[in-house]
Amino acid sequence: MAYLSKSPWILHYDASSCNGCDIEILACLTPRYDVERFGIINTGNPKHADILVITGGVNEQNRSVIQNLYDQMPHPKVVVGVGICACTGGIFKECYNIAGGVGEILPVDVWVPGCAARPEQIIDGIVKALGILEQKRADMSRAEAGA
Repeated sequence: MAYLSKSPWILHYDASSCNGCDIEILACLTPRYDVERFGIINTGNPKHADILVITGGVNEQNRSVIQNLYDQMPHPKVVVGVGICACTGGIFKECYNIAGGVGEILPVDVWVPGCAARPEQIIDGIVKALGILEQKRADMSRAEAGA
């Protein structure tokens, strides 16, 4: 990650999870896993975020909220779906108000399956997202230089 010019900022959004994956994401911030040692910072402002981490299945009430958060993030941006509910809707998939996984409304770059996803898996997914973010930044730079 030394190739990144700035620390990646992450926006975490709970779409409608049971909080199992959310607790594991918070565990990543504790001294045991300490993702800040990689320069990863959790932010609450989508305008500062590079990576959108979503847990839980998407229900009809937060569909527009998720799209709004995604639209407010600057380019390039990466979306990470954490947990089986974010991937497919999980055990809530057949509920009347669940639209499905995050992939139903946003282009997801990294999937982190599991119920609940373990902190090691989440950190691995974020590191994969950093590589994708760097590739998107390089593509944008080439496009701007060529234009």
